[in-house]
Amino acid sequence: MAAGLLRVLLFLGFSARGPAPAGAAKMKVVEEPNTFGVNNPFLPQASRLQAKRDPSPVSGPAHLFRLSGKCFSLVESTYKYEFCPFHNVTQHEQTFRWNAYSGVLGIWHEWEIANNTFTGMWMRDGDACRSRSRQSKVELACGKSNRLAHVSEPSTCVYALTFETPLVCHPHALLVYPTLPEALQRRWDQVEQDLADELITAQGHEKLLRTLFEDAGYFKAPEENEPTQLEGGPDSLGLETLENCKKAHKELSKEIKRLKGLLTQHGIPYVRPTETSSLEHLGHKTPRAKPPEQLRGDPGLRGSL
Repeated sequence: MAAGLLRVLLFLGFSARGPAPAGAAKMKVVEEPNTFGVNNPFLPQASRLQAKRDPSPVSGPAHLFRLSGKCFSLVESTYKYEFCPFHNVTQHEQTFRWNAYSGVLGIWHEWEIANNTFTGMWMRDGDACRSRSRQSKVELACGKSNRLAHVSEPSTCVYALTFETPLVCHPHALLVYPTLPEALQRRWDQVEQDLADELITAQGHEKLLRTLFEDAGYFKAPEENEPTQLEGGPDSLGLETLENCKKAHKELSKEIKRLKGLLTQHGIPYVRPTETSSLEHLGHKTPRAKPPEQLRGDPGLRGSL
């Protein structure tokens, strides 16, 4: 209340020592910077940041669910960053500029998973940045308290945050398998068994795990309007199983034979490739005087049957 009265007095030409001289210029009062954000319920609706969509449902390790509904801030240089787990990341410029920037750096989207471990939280669909949207990856690290420890921008409009919490200090705190329901655990067991039995390729194994994580709610399924892979790419060949690999190889061999026939018919010379033979690509070993070399071929094809 006292601060507001002081601004009124300054605007009317008064100072702490009495009325200002008649020729003195009027002072324009600039309000101190405020925290504008999706998570500030005390601001008028028109002043809040507008998110493009709702956040994804809360998912992942159950012991992290208690972080939902809370926000953690960090001031670096002239910017204040606010991370609200399972909700969003926002940025607020702490300056007296009339057009100080405040924006959304990402909305909770999905987990990043590697080697049976939750390695990061992806916040996507933030404010527009040139031809794309801002996005943030939040890595969880062990710490004595819940705090936003570091923020950087490794590439344009892509932000990297480190959030420290004692909730992830246990060695198994971020393992994926224990968080799955029993039915999905059995599916994962079968996928691993099929890979060990060489019934599926590494490519097929990765694809099946992604589908499993989508069913668990850890990954978001690709949107229907997202651009699909160009025809002829690795995924379009359907090389998830060895049977499909053999079928694709047989069809390619026929096409090669047809093309060779056309070259011979028109008298066009061609040189036989010096790489590994087609039989070697399928894993059939031929007698050699020296040990077989490392097979070179499509990464989706297994080297031995």
